[in-house]
Amino acid sequence: MSPVLIWTKKETGACYHGSLIMAVILGINTHHGGASAALVIDGVPVAAIAEERLTRIKYYAKFPAQSINTVLKMAGLTFKDIDYVAIGRDDSANTLKKAEYVLRNPHKLLGLLKIRGERTDLDDIKTLLQRECGANPADLRFEQVNVEHHLAHVASSYFISPWEKAAGFTIDGSGDFVTATLSECKGNTITIKERIYLPHSMGFFYSMLCQFIGYSKYGDEGKVMGLAPYGKDTYTDTFEQMITLTEKGFELNPDFFVPFGSQSNVKIHDDGTLSIATLYSDKMREIFGEPRDPNNEITQRDMDLAFGMQATLEKVYMHLLNKLHLIVPDDRVVLSGGVALNSVANGKIFESTPFYKTAIQPAAGDDGLAMGAALYVSQSMLEDGPRWEITNAYFGPEYSDSEVKSALESAGINDYQKLERDDLLDKTSTDIADGKVVGWYQGRSEWGPRALGNRSILANPGRDDMKDILNARIKRREWFRPFAPAVLAERQAEVFEHDHPSPFMLHVYKIQEAWREKLPAVNHVDNTGRLQTVSRHENELYYDLIERFGQKTGIPVVLNTSFNENEPIVNTPEEAVDCYQRTKMDTLVIGNYFCQKINEQ
Repeated sequence: MSPVLIWTKKETGACYHGSLIMAVILGINTHHGGASAALVIDGVPVAAIAEERLTRIKYYAKFPAQSINTVLKMAGLTFKDIDYVAIGRDDSANTLKKAEYVLRNPHKLLGLLKIRGERTDLDDIKTLLQRECGANPADLRFEQVNVEHHLAHVASSYFISPWEKAAGFTIDGSGDFVTATLSECKGNTITIKERIYLPHSMGFFYSMLCQFIGYSKYGDEGKVMGLAPYGKDTYTDTFEQMITLTEKGFELNPDFFVPFGSQSNVKIHDDGTLSIATLYSDKMREIFGEPRDPNNEITQRDMDLAFGMQATLEKVYMHLLNKLHLIVPDDRVVLSGGVALNSVANGKIFESTPFYKTAIQPAAGDDGLAMGAALYVSQSMLEDGPRWEITNAYFGPEYSDSEVKSALESAGINDYQKLERDDLLDKTSTDIADGKVVGWYQGRSEWGPRALGNRSILANPGRDDMKDILNARIKRREWFRPFAPAVLAERQAEVFEHDHPSPFMLHVYKIQEAWREKLPAVNHVDNTGRLQTVSRHENELYYDLIERFGQKTGIPVVLNTSFNENEPIVNTPEEAVDCYQRTKMDTLVIGNYFCQKINEQ
């Protein structure tokens, strides 16, 4: 892995290309799902990665030691260069609300204390860095800053946006006793106007329903979103009992949920994996029967529950956004938090609220807290350099030509071709057009859960059988989950019914009627697609590949799915080669190297 940037420290400060650096800030999300690290220097994010990409454990939740060492190595820095460590959690926040809850529910105090006790070592981050990262105590001169969970979420999207003012919206399971916030963002200041507190959580609501229909693993919520369009509006009356819209936001009906505080809802295991305690109460069984066994087939009941779950989430989502607009009457909104990854809801913002511009962090979930906390310290506390606008999501490691070649030859692949750029584009686009499945590994890895053209598997969206081919030969995932279309930015309005860009694959739009039959592999059952808008300035090689494919087929879209097989997205060249070899992928394009399997179906 080659350093991305080289930074040097002098007595008068740090220098980057001859200019004074005001601060080096390491952001961390730890002891929480999506453990991660990000590095912000002089107000600019320069490196970020989730620990799962390095440990190969999905949603890794312990200390992100490898991520911290990786981002420092990428920037050519050491621990003694760090001025601030920003953590996306502040256990001292919202203490009054926590106390009020305990006073109303004293029998839950022991459960809440146990949750707090599991996180006490966060109070001494320097000891953690010594123990987990091998840091020299003498090098740890930084100041530690704890940033409230949802404040870090807002910062993660606002301080990457092009705007000097906007409304801010966060929504997730919970963090620092808060589940959603409505904020005003102006200049370098974020002011939280309203908070919604536990136990009222749309994240818990969504997770509870996912558990009941057989998806109980942490992170399964994103899968079930694709099931909802197969359902019918069968349980409207019951879902209206589960959630009440209020002037302050919403309230969950506790009859449907296991009481909050009676146990730790999320448990972190020794290997860094997460498990979620059962969230649904016996009332769910009384109304709907037994929960689905994950090994059993999905029934119409399960589809109808998924439909109601998604429809209810959207109802609450738009209610909160409309309330936000009354408080902060802007046409721009920045969104973050795990529930803000619900791209179906995001795609309906423009028709259901007064907002018509959105900015969403590519790592909108809790992995994004690392960058958000660092940006908050940089922009709000230090006013550290000019505002920075995100242009792409490529903040992870990049590997050299020699490292790629070594990975191929170590795996016994010696019949590769090393191609010039034009030949690489021509051969790859031809393979995609011919129906081959292509592993595409280029440049720096993506920040966030989506593969955005550097760690992707690409295929022809115009083939009726391509979805089945991918599921049978490589992805081995649920039949109902759609695949994503990546579209040239200037052709988006021609193919989709909305022209608001979605560079990080965080909006779902209807596909234009004229294109639905042309894109069977990415046209979902409700005629939608979770698109990635691709501009040339964001990723020149990827854009040119899609354009070349369009010239050959008349389709300015490729099917893009993550480069993995039921695992975190590949990180190293070795992992990419291994995934290529153990699956029935036809072609691997890794850097300038082009590899094909001969006569394999």
